[in-house]
Amino acid sequence: EEGFAAQMAQALNYNMTAPGKRLRPVLLMEASRMYQGEGMLVHPFMAAMEMIHTHSLIHDDLPALDNDDYRRGRKTTHKVYGEALAVLCGDALLNYAYETAFLAFSMEEDTKKTARALQILGRKAGIHGMLGGQSVDVMNEKKEMSRQMLDYIYENKTAALIEGSMMIGAVLA
Repeated sequence: EEGFAAQMAQALNYNMTAPGKRLRPVLLMEASRMYQGEGMLVHPFMAAMEMIHTHSLIHDDLPALDNDDYRRGRKTTHKVYGEALAVLCGDALLNYAYETAFLAFSMEEDTKKTARALQILGRKAGIHGMLGGQSVDVMNEKKEMSRQMLDYIYENKTAALIEGSMMIGAVLA
């Protein structure tokens, strides 16, 4: 938390050290264990998954979306650091998640498992996963929705990262 981007680093740490269940990293690790995975190859992906989830919470709390004042028992990022830095903080976490996951390439000789895990991470976090579900949720707020649309939102906005965590754990094992 020093240098010109110190405030960004503070905002990142503020979010990543907030209380939480850390469900997605735990599921990732347990799925790997279930398939007899060994070693630390899951660690970068566990951190990346939590960063992606936290990014989604920061953005979800913004005034343009849910405009929440509190998250995980603390003031939301935009209330503490301002809206502009909250947007950038969420973006930084999303990017840092992939930077962190890429560290797995240096942890194994045969990188096929890491490459496959990254494909899953990108898909489950992107337009065909969490962000796609979030966009449908935001665009249809306060509108009547069909059961099919609600299922789409829950399967993507909510469940995609949970499913992806378990898939990545299994692939890495």
